Amino acid sequence: MKQILMEPKVVKNSKVLSKEEKETVKEKTLSNLPGVGPATVEKLETVGYNDLMSVAVATPGEIIDATGMSQAAAKKLIATARSSLDMGFESGEDVLKKREQVIRLSIGSKSFDDLLAGGFESAAITECFGEFGSGKTQIGHILAVNCQKQYPGSTVVYIDTENTFRPERIEQLAKGANLEPSEVLKNIKVAKAFNSDHQMLLAEKIEDLIKKQGLDVKLVIVDSLTAHFRAEYIGRGTLAERQQKINRHMRDLAKTAHMHNLCVYVTNQVMARPDMFFGDPTQAIGGHIVGHASTFRLYLRKGKKGSRVAKLIDSPNLPEGECSFYVESSGLKDI
Repeated sequence: MKQILMEPKVVKNSKVLSKEEKETVKEKTLSNLPGVGPATVEKLETVGYNDLMSVAVATPGEIIDATGMSQAAAKKLIATARSSLDMGFESGEDVLKKREQVIRLSIGSKSFDDLLAGGFESAAITECFGEFGSGKTQIGHILAVNCQKQYPGSTVVYIDTENTFRPERIEQLAKGANLEPSEVLKNIKVAKAFNSDHQMLLAEKIEDLIKKQGLDVKLVIVDSLTAHFRAEYIGRGTLAERQQKINRHMRDLAKTAHMHNLCVYVTNQVMARPDMFFGDPTQAIGGHIVGHASTFRLYLRKGKKGSRVAKLIDSPNLPEGECSFYVESSGLKDI
């Protein structure tokens, strides 16, 4: 009788301590890693490495820049973080279960939502490019309001590089959506980026809003993605450096989207190809780097009688298609 009572207690305690509590502690703290003291933890946290996942997905060069440790020590640190998190393969069934947590933000137009199979997807980057006046910024403003209509109390981060954010427009859209304009504006965190480095820094600071301030960020808007890069890196001689920086910026946005299941919407400028004699000469800035890094790509253009046309040109799972709509004071209207 004594054995029967004691046995379950021992097994139960050993299971809880070894598998749940200890792993939770390991996942949440950097100080558990061997060879990492308080000074190193402070250096890592200063530049945004707050947990094991951020260290596990970093490169040795990034860890060296942050801490000043040797390359061998940086590699060992990353390897230990990865082994602690058990970063390996998973089945397609597990991935499908994770995909059930993906949210879709509605734009308010049925044809537009149908084009994207329900709306703008989280854990992904949606790029929208087109000439000036095609509606890229309008879609950003509408998404910022609709996000709060779908998820009351959620936060929208708006990185403004071209001085395009207009609170007056948000008020119009909020009234059209039957929301309180002041509450909607409170939940939009706007930051103006003055150069490309500042823009990249602001994208990294999104982690602090989520982890340190505890905000429920559901949407990140970058309007526009390439304006500063295009202005600062002029000529073919600087092209390689510009593309590397854009690639790093897109990678950081993609990582944030994936880790926190939020939607990233970026607008992009265009240029006209002089060698195109037939068809549409409009081409997005950023080349293949931006094209490959974006999960979904939308091309916006002006249609007939003041309408706008959105064409889905790239998606991992959706067919190409297009839809037409009007931009009105209260939002988008189907034709």
